[in-house]
Amino acid sequence: MSKVRSVIKLYAKGVSKLSIGERTRLPRNTVRRYIRLFLATGLSLEDLDKLDDKALEKLFLDMSSREHIEDDPRYMALKELFPEIDKKLKQRGITKEMLWKEYFEKHPDGYRVSQFKAHFLRWKRANNPTMHIEHKAGEKMYVDYAGERLHYLDVFTGELVEAEVFVAILGASQLTYVEASCSQQKEDFITSCENALHFFGGVPKAIVTDNLKSAVIKSSKYEPKLNQAFLDFVSHYTMAALPAGPYKPTHKALVEGAVKIIYRTIYPEVKRQVYAGLDSLNRAIKAALEAHNNRPLNGRPYSRRQLFEDIERNQLQGLPQTRYEIKHRKVVTVMKNNYVSLSEDKHYYSVPYRFLGKKVTLLYSQSEVEVYHHYERIALHQRDRKHYGHTTVEDHLASKHKFMSDWNPDKFIQRATEVGPDTREYVIGLLNSRQHPEQAYRSCQGLLSFNARVGKERLNNACRRAMHYGDYSYHTIRVILEKGLDKDEPEPSDEKRPIPVHPNIRGPKYYA
Repeated sequence: MSKVRSVIKLYAKGVSKLSIGERTRLPRNTVRRYIRLFLATGLSLEDLDKLDDKALEKLFLDMSSREHIEDDPRYMALKELFPEIDKKLKQRGITKEMLWKEYFEKHPDGYRVSQFKAHFLRWKRANNPTMHIEHKAGEKMYVDYAGERLHYLDVFTGELVEAEVFVAILGASQLTYVEASCSQQKEDFITSCENALHFFGGVPKAIVTDNLKSAVIKSSKYEPKLNQAFLDFVSHYTMAALPAGPYKPTHKALVEGAVKIIYRTIYPEVKRQVYAGLDSLNRAIKAALEAHNNRPLNGRPYSRRQLFEDIERNQLQGLPQTRYEIKHRKVVTVMKNNYVSLSEDKHYYSVPYRFLGKKVTLLYSQSEVEVYHHYERIALHQRDRKHYGHTTVEDHLASKHKFMSDWNPDKFIQRATEVGPDTREYVIGLLNSRQHPEQAYRSCQGLLSFNARVGKERLNNACRRAMHYGDYSYHTIRVILEKGLDKDEPEPSDEKRPIPVHPNIRGPKYYA
């Protein structure tokens, strides 16, 4: 290698090839060959000095081998087949040996299997220097966030808002999906993953993620712990979740490479203008993404979209009929009025009467509320966000089954009678004011609890005043008692109120 370096350095100084041969005592053709190989590498003299002898020898051997085979008609014929061979290898069950047999049947004077593989590997490295894994169609979807954010204009404040950029890519076809979202939080991350699946029109067998908290609670080299919502999401779409190892970006090198590519293809297109809102930004991304997916791959006569349609679309699993909704859990106790309370909405939902007093689990999404007891679903309701409202299935109610519990209309009326006639009449009105008596049980219980705090007289007066207003609720009694209104007589109604005396009032004599 010292003679090779000497030849190149003399050539760089402008010494003639004849003089270089005389100084290094090398044949003139050998000098020419060294110079030709050096020029073919495209390296500068400084780059060459950085290589040790072993690396320099490998480089010149590779260049020499390539120079030799480029003139071989067998290699030129095989080289034309490489893009199709690469496409077929992405299909499940296809091997290099099978493709070599097909090749050798058509080209009996062609290369043997070892040379066939070596030439293909060299071509693959030259055209895909960063791809080291053979991705099978329909196997994996890789997801990640781009480090550089995009921006959109908040139309209400006039400020520029940063948007996260989500990227997903299918392993075999490299079909890519990109969208902007408000954050990397759990809800936004899962929604972006779901949008990617619907963009691809199918579900791969696995999804490979980074170790972000929206997917992984606790990272581990061997058994990472998944976020429950993300685990429910992959179960809904029958996928396996494969988080990348901690500090192992090479485990998702494909999507890392996709992020670098969209910096060159999609970002310049999108950054040409400012967008009014996130939806407008995503429409611009979608247009640039379409051009990106339809652009031919490097060194191949087909695009990502064409490759996807040819080899991967049919390998994806079908999408479920319904989209996934993030569900939250809450453990509550069934109240004696047959209802459970979803405190987030301050709303009540009925459950079958036989579960009174039992601990149950609420599993609720944006649209539904499910009630479970020991893994058995005992009730299902459409979610209602009306404060202090009741969602009822009549068959759940104890009164429909003549089931007597500590709370029932007769017992509340009996307890109210012990307080006084006004309280009794008010409790009856309160029970009758609801569609189902059970919906008034908590109000009755709260109302009667005032007896121990303020006494029978004040509670009776408060009930009498509330009936005067025609308002039947626990909150009305509470306000009357807190403000001491029970100590005053209620104002007469407008019909019984006498007309005030005033000189400007004409009176009946004026019309006589």
